[in-house]
Amino acid sequence: MYCGMVTRPRTDLAPPAFLRAAGHDVRWRLLGELAESDRQVNELTTLVGQPQNLVSYHLRQLRDAGLVRTRRSSADGRDTYYRIDLARCATLLGDAGGALHPGLRLAPPSPVAAPPTRRRVRVLFLCTGNSSRSQMAEALLRHRAPGAVTVRSAGSHPKPVHPDAVRVMAGYGVDLSTARSKHLDRFVGERFDHVISLCDRVREVCPEFPHRPRVVHWSVADPATEPDGYPAFERVAAELAERIEFLLHTIVSTRPREAS
Repeated sequence: MYCGMVTRPRTDLAPPAFLRAAGHDVRWRLLGELAESDRQVNELTTLVGQPQNLVSYHLRQLRDAGLVRTRRSSADGRDTYYRIDLARCATLLGDAGGALHPGLRLAPPSPVAAPPTRRRVRVLFLCTGNSSRSQMAEALLRHRAPGAVTVRSAGSHPKPVHPDAVRVMAGYGVDLSTARSKHLDRFVGERFDHVISLCDRVREVCPEFPHRPRVVHWSVADPATEPDGYPAFERVAAELAERIEFLLHTIVSTRPREAS
């Protein structure tokens, strides 16, 4: 026997949860599609080219692993939107490396700053009333990436900005007191790099924009319709802040080149 040879196998080398859940070809493709945008099951069926019963089975596996969440559509209560939990994926992916060797453990992604460019990235957030969700998203992104983005928000049926949206943004160091709601028709002819709908209803009436922007849907609950009042605004603000951090990574990696 060689000196130092291990005579007993390790018992902790079962594949980590993330690899078991994401390692299947169909589930990996589903995660890839959901990393781009929240989707309904019929959309995912088309995108991955698999029958709905198979897609539903794999989505259930991803939900059980905590990699995917669901939310009932506010436009049609019979539909469900699926959303990837990128923060949990990052944690589990880091743990998967560490399970093999401590030197392979990955840290969660750090906040990223988008450097200013002469050609700012243009982002438009949309919801129905432009009174809460899209206003908060606009303010949060502008606060996080000053000088790097031109960000706007609008709604299909604008309403006055909700006072609880102003209040919750103050906790993030953002002054929303002078914000005013705007109709999405105001921006239809403008060029954007990213158009992000936050409301299931406005997604269904979202017009086409020139120059083929990256069109994404985030299915976010309307805090003004939630029964618990201000805590709903806190939850939505936290969700938007998390999503915007990941959006910034996308913006930095795909931002347009400066004009020559």
